[in-house]
Amino acid sequence: MGGFLKSFLGALSALIVFSLAGLFILILWLGSLVTSGRISVGTQGVLVLDLSQNFHEQAVLNPLGKWSADDEFDLPGVYDITRLIGRAARDSSIKGIYLKCDDNANGFAASEEIRQALTEFKKSGKFIFAFGDVIPQKAYYVGSVADAIYCNPKGGVDWRGFAGEMAFFKGMLQKLDIEPQIFYAGKFKSATEPLREVKMTDANRLQTSVLLSDLYNRFLAQTASARGLDSGLLRRCVDGHLIRYADDALSYKLVDGLIYDDQLKDKIRQRLNMTKDGNINFIPIAKYRRAVEFRKYGKELIAVIYAEGDIISGKGDFREIGGDTYRALIRQARMDNDIKAIVIRINSGGGSSLVSENLWRELSVARSKKPVVVSFGDVAASGAYYLSCNADSIFAQANTITGSIGVFSILPNLQGFFKNKLGVTFDDVKTAPDADEISVTKPLTATQRQFIQNEVDSIYHDFRSRVAEGRKLTMEFVDSIGQGRVWSGSRAQQLGLVDRLGSLQDAINCAAKMAGTSDYRLREYPEEKDWLGQLFESYRRSSKAQQLQGELGEQGYRLYTGLRSIRSMTGSAQTRLPFVFSIN
Repeated sequence: MGGFLKSFLGALSALIVFSLAGLFILILWLGSLVTSGRISVGTQGVLVLDLSQNFHEQAVLNPLGKWSADDEFDLPGVYDITRLIGRAARDSSIKGIYLKCDDNANGFAASEEIRQALTEFKKSGKFIFAFGDVIPQKAYYVGSVADAIYCNPKGGVDWRGFAGEMAFFKGMLQKLDIEPQIFYAGKFKSATEPLREVKMTDANRLQTSVLLSDLYNRFLAQTASARGLDSGLLRRCVDGHLIRYADDALSYKLVDGLIYDDQLKDKIRQRLNMTKDGNINFIPIAKYRRAVEFRKYGKELIAVIYAEGDIISGKGDFREIGGDTYRALIRQARMDNDIKAIVIRINSGGGSSLVSENLWRELSVARSKKPVVVSFGDVAASGAYYLSCNADSIFAQANTITGSIGVFSILPNLQGFFKNKLGVTFDDVKTAPDADEISVTKPLTATQRQFIQNEVDSIYHDFRSRVAEGRKLTMEFVDSIGQGRVWSGSRAQQLGLVDRLGSLQDAINCAAKMAGTSDYRLREYPEEKDWLGQLFESYRRSSKAQQLQGELGEQGYRLYTGLRSIRSMTGSAQTRLPFVFSIN
């Protein structure tokens, strides 16, 4: 019996080892298939850019895309998109661009960078055709640079101006017997307004109106310039509700024709000198990313660090700026003698004030060793501005949302909710009068409230000091433009919060010039994982989200993500964008 058991266990062990080895070899083989060779794009190619896709700062990798029936390639980042458009301008196999304008899932600054890249592409003499059934304003802004823009005869162009909407929860909290104990520094610091008001305060209405006006005026001016129209006429079309149907869009020259999708393809065939039934070689930009080399190569190294999402403590997750992770990345770039300059690309509404301070410190130390240049994306506000303010130079787009120099803290009192709604009460013992200061089960005392307000005021003072020192401004002036107020990138430049208006590429060019080199290549962080790492990371993200969505449902999952964000703000000082609203 003992001999049989010994033989059985030996055979089982061998089988396990053999299976693991086989699995390992299979994974290596699959990985080699993924990474081997490039895809051929053929000839007479038309690059397809679908604006309904949400392009983040870095590519969203799909390790199994090669075997997908739908050709689900890696989704390029914003900077990838602009480089790919530039590469297509020099690529003899690409004859033009087809811009799909049924929606635009990207922010204003990202749209600006893509639009600028398309404008440069036109200098190659190649065509850009834009089309949408119904074209929203933000998609039209990008599409307006095309050689020709078309819409469906039964569709049209959305031409109604910009509107920003906020939701307010004060009434709901009152019904639930929840008291939001709120502390803030800055009359425009309206991140807490949804919890303490039932409508916008006058200060918030003012800053929101000015911001929307800046975005809207640029939208009209740039559109008028691209289309050879008068911006005053475009404004009258909005105010007078003159663009209601597709025929109206054609009459006022917002579009060049009213056609269907098949007719657009006929126009592309004509441009390519193809027969009427010929197959057009459409190349999605995600596929093009895998097919060509679009990165610059040179002798010297410049680091580009992408920072996107909420600023939080710890390592952070996908599209979060984890303090530990980004402090290590900045330090790595600083200590690498081969890296001659550092560029930080930021797209964030801020977050933890302490993490922002730590990252400010790390960038300041890096700046003492080599040039540090910051590029703002769609949003670089509050804590994101805090950590950036001591850079050698700051770039933003004219329609970047930035500023928001202010601080707030929230500590909800749930005593009434637990007692009156759930019948739950709490009691405690303590060794000091204020040992229970950070508690959500009882109201703060007057002394505790003063402690927290003093902390918020102290952080606001530090924030202003950092900005004043980094931007070479007086404390009084910083306070006058601070108070939590947000600004467009163009106004921020006028106020001295931003040095130049430009793209990430402009910021990289500046860093290269400061480092005294034009012969450079980029090292981009966070670095892409290898194929196996991408696979596990993709599985981890998707399985976590799918599990939560399956248990909570779509509406419950949205509530969960909102509560998770609120939880991250509870009990700690926040330098965060003063509001979350949608611009329609």
